[in-house]
Amino acid sequence: MAARAIWKGNLKLNSTRVPVKLYSAVQDRTVRFHILEEKSKTRVKQHMVEPESGKEITSDEIQKGFEVEPGTFVILNEEELQKLEPEASREIEITQFVPPTEIPPEYFDRPYYLGPDGNEGAYFALAEALQKKDREGVAHWVMRKQPYVGALRAEDDHLMLFTLRNAEEVLSAKDLPRPSGRAPEKKELAMAAQLVELLKGEFDPKEFKDEYRERVMEFVEKKAKGHKPRLHLVKAKRKTTSLDKVLSKSLEALKKQKKAA
Repeated sequence: MAARAIWKGNLKLNSTRVPVKLYSAVQDRTVRFHILEEKSKTRVKQHMVEPESGKEITSDEIQKGFEVEPGTFVILNEEELQKLEPEASREIEITQFVPPTEIPPEYFDRPYYLGPDGNEGAYFALAEALQKKDREGVAHWVMRKQPYVGALRAEDDHLMLFTLRNAEEVLSAKDLPRPSGRAPEKKELAMAAQLVELLKGEFDPKEFKDEYRERVMEFVEKKAKGHKPRLHLVKAKRKTTSLDKVLSKSLEALKKQKKAA
């Protein structure tokens, strides 16, 4: 099925505008279950209730509040919330170009494809320029009443746009507890380097699958056909505290695999 654009706009670079279409680059494949009533097997509905009395609350009785301290809320009505919304726009403004290494990986959130929407010459010229200069654009835009910051990147002669997390959402590695314990020995360092060398290869995304989802879907399909499939428990791997033993075992297994191949 052909991809469908979810949003249209213009890339704005100073006075230059490049019309583009936005496409999702990923899709959610999480296993989801419906909540059913046990006997009738019909879906149950969720209702808002007052916790102490159990009384159902209608939509016109609901207010939105922000908790400023435990038990204290600032109430905001719909008119106030609408006035706080960012101004609607169809422009993705590029404010600067930076080397790809300047944006840490923990800031990246969700990827999108950007396709041309008319002026293909300007679109592909921009993609080629980003590749040759090895730069990424820092982008700002508003989509569906939500402001975004993103990174514009060229991939395979086309453009991609990644939403970036805000600075207050990203935790600094400096705030993490420092590891304690002894430093690795020379033998362990040498074995670790050897292990890395033996495992070197090329990234193939086809090798990575949601094994849990595959097991669930296979089980569901068999039950839907009237079968009673048996579940095989996933065995947990034994834990060991010796790094030396872990590395030795891994190296031995990898060497056997190399010889067999």
